Amino acid sequence: MMTATPTRLYVDGLSARNKARRALWNVVRTLLFRWSPDYKFHRWRILLLRAFGAKIGQGCKVASSCRVWAPWNLEMGDYVCLGANVDCYNVAKIRIGSYSTVSQRAYLCSASHDVTTLALPLIYAPITIGEYAWVCAEAFVSLGQSIGPGAVVGARSVVTKDIPAWTIAAGHPASVIKARRIEHTNGSLLPASYARTDLEH
Repeated sequence: MMTATPTRLYVDGLSARNKARRALWNVVRTLLFRWSPDYKFHRWRILLLRAFGAKIGQGCKVASSCRVWAPWNLEMGDYVCLGANVDCYNVAKIRIGSYSTVSQRAYLCSASHDVTTLALPLIYAPITIGEYAWVCAEAFVSLGQSIGPGAVVGARSVVTKDIPAWTIAAGHPASVIKARRIEHTNGSLLPASYARTDLEH
């Protein structure tokens, strides 16, 4: 059976300037970022990211194996950690609130392709991760999603819809399991965004 062919070849829609910046960044990442020792070189890697337009607060840590597609589309608050082999595919903006952690091999994917046409044009939308959140190991966060302040996304979960604040979510696709209750703060104050909420499931 004959199948229709696309009327045009795939076009990603990204500007030549964008591609040139990414080409330069990939050289810097390969030579200066990727091979820097993890121990004591977080400031060096953050300096490189900031030089390419990233907005990063104080006390942050980014592993040398972390892949940032476009530093100028990355915003991190204070004391944010991007763990080993995190893939930050930030065709659109990815914003991560203060005191949040993205654990090893997690994939923050702000882009995909429009499957309603055979040309598969690139589509993208921002990802937002609130303060005090934790995206656990090998979790996948899809384009346009928001993870609320204090939320936890379980290991290897797939986030295809927004995760409410101060909840624990897991699964394929991720859904809320229960509220996250903070009982021990080691003498520190709870964040203003925290609210104990009883959830019905």
